[in-house]
Amino acid sequence: MKKFQIKSAPEADLMRNSGQLLAQVFHMLDGFVKPGISTLDINDKVEAFIRNDLNARPASLGQYDYPFSLNASLNEVVCHGMPSKDDVLKPSDIVNIDITLEQNGFIADSSKTFVMPNASRPARKLVKETYVAMWRGIEAVKPGNTLGDIGYAIQKHAESFGYSIVKTYCGHGIGREMHELPDVLHYGRRGEGMVLQPGMTFTIEPMVNQGTPKTKTKKDGWTVVTQDKKLSAQWEHTVLVTESGVEVLTLRESEQQGKSHSPA
Repeated sequence: MKKFQIKSAPEADLMRNSGQLLAQVFHMLDGFVKPGISTLDINDKVEAFIRNDLNARPASLGQYDYPFSLNASLNEVVCHGMPSKDDVLKPSDIVNIDITLEQNGFIADSSKTFVMPNASRPARKLVKETYVAMWRGIEAVKPGNTLGDIGYAIQKHAESFGYSIVKTYCGHGIGREMHELPDVLHYGRRGEGMVLQPGMTFTIEPMVNQGTPKTKTKKDGWTVVTQDKKLSAQWEHTVLVTESGVEVLTLRESEQQGKSHSPA
């Protein structure tokens, strides 16, 4: 059952620690994810790095009986793509890698869409504007604003390029459990929904499609794909509502909070 919890300062410190460890995982992957490797190679590399280098736990492994340490969502896969030795990255692919990490009882969650060197211009544009849309949502986070303000900012940006927001899946509270309250929709109206308070921690993780927002789940029970087989992109960060605004707990070294609106 989902819970809702305002994090204390010590708990926020533990969340911050997990978030920065997860940022190190993505830094490692920047030199690893490339054409010719499989999504299962990525999974195995990440699991070993989290366990052996960071002395942490891949929190997705075993959650809801999921058998891998990450989601790897290629091209038309919206989310929850299962790693496979048969999914070998091609020079024209885009792939979202979604990873959770737990240390000292607290979980961080983040994802990045990697763009292979020969990806098409429309694919690159989708990935870029999805990244910007995530940041528009992050910029709307401050005490007194609402969850609707976040969703509105994301939706407005994505739809201005003719893209659609996947409404079936959303961001979520996070802390001791991977999925806590509140649900964080990536669409909405200004001023509606829960009012943000200092100490709240949640993910912002828009899934943006080139075509229709409609999706379907494959027979494996996990992999979600676009119904029209057009591309989908996603980015995700875990954030903390502070007294004055927002802190991105999973911010990567290559990013500058509030300033970096190009994919890192």
